[in-house]
Amino acid sequence: MTARVLVAMSGGVDSSVAAALLCEEGFEVVGAWLRMHDVADFASPHQKACCSLDAADDARRVAAQLGIPFTILNMEREYAERVLDPFLAAYQAGRTPSPCVDCNTYVKFGALLARAVRVLECDAVATGHYARIEAVEDVQASGGRRYRLLRGRDPLKDQAYFLHALRQDQLGRILFPLGELTKPEVRALAAERGLATAAKAESQELCFVPGGDYREVLKERAGWRETPGPLLDADGTLLGEHRGVAAYTIGQRHGLGVAVGEPRYVARIDAAASLVQLGRRDDLARREFSVEAVTFIAGRPPTLAHDGGAAERALPDGAFAAAVQIRHGAASAPCVVRPRPANGGAATGDPTTWMVETDVPVWAPAAGQAAVFSRGDEIIGGGRIAT
Repeated sequence: MTARVLVAMSGGVDSSVAAALLCEEGFEVVGAWLRMHDVADFASPHQKACCSLDAADDARRVAAQLGIPFTILNMEREYAERVLDPFLAAYQAGRTPSPCVDCNTYVKFGALLARAVRVLECDAVATGHYARIEAVEDVQASGGRRYRLLRGRDPLKDQAYFLHALRQDQLGRILFPLGELTKPEVRALAAERGLATAAKAESQELCFVPGGDYREVLKERAGWRETPGPLLDADGTLLGEHRGVAAYTIGQRHGLGVAVGEPRYVARIDAAASLVQLGRRDDLARREFSVEAVTFIAGRPPTLAHDGGAAERALPDGAFAAAVQIRHGAASAPCVVRPRPANGGAATGDPTTWMVETDVPVWAPAAGQAAVFSRGDEIIGGGRIAT
């Protein structure tokens, strides 16, 4: 029996090629464009963004070229609850959100996958992500098989960072046809097949921030207004007033409104006190921070206390060695991850909160951003930076 696969088609070249390759492999393919929010309803110079009406038309044209059925699925409620609302709340709380992680975890491979299987009678969901999934034998796993999430072959396009919270049951129903390809190869495949999106430029913006300034979205969707508060230097000296804590992120350099000689960066945000403190670049380098809401791809923490062939380390109970990536595009740093200690020194008993200690300092870990653990090309899991 031919497997039926729903391909999430954004109207870009990547998802177009993903759909084409699956058709050529003999899958029964259904194309779907996802309506996430109302940005598509408004005319703007950003109508080529992935969530615009133009994008929906491009996805429809490619589906017609491939001769596959095409539908538009309304995911606005799921997107608002799991992506947009947390995004707005995070900035107002002085945190830096990771909306693409939430979108992949809860919308594309959460709500969409459930709808594809239960309503559209599909066996799997496919996307144009640059990542790979590998099935391996594992006697501890359900059915004796475990799925590994691996980085895409193209290091410049790898998107596994955004997928670190996926579960085993989800990975078993996901296909990433582009995982072994580079972006130039994908472009070439699209051109060879004459796909309508072959030469389409990529969108680098957040889909619901088409103008590029998230503060405007805060104003329009959350009613945020600039509320000045104290802006302090690294030593506590009052430099002036900031615009409001939601207008700043950890590591920000531009738009601070001060000039004190040596460059300054946002080093601390205290939303409760309406306070923003700056620091020199070296002040933002850290070797230890906590990570909350941690999940693991295998459904459990690693049992080996070494990092992919590296020498064994003497580690505390429950700890493991890995590498950590604290923002998309950043280099991973070798680290030790251990259960977070309580005041008495013992583990908290909370299996989702961990401490990370890196071998070398990492720059500007920001509360709310994803911290992703890996060993080599394999993504182990991750969570959100807490402190």
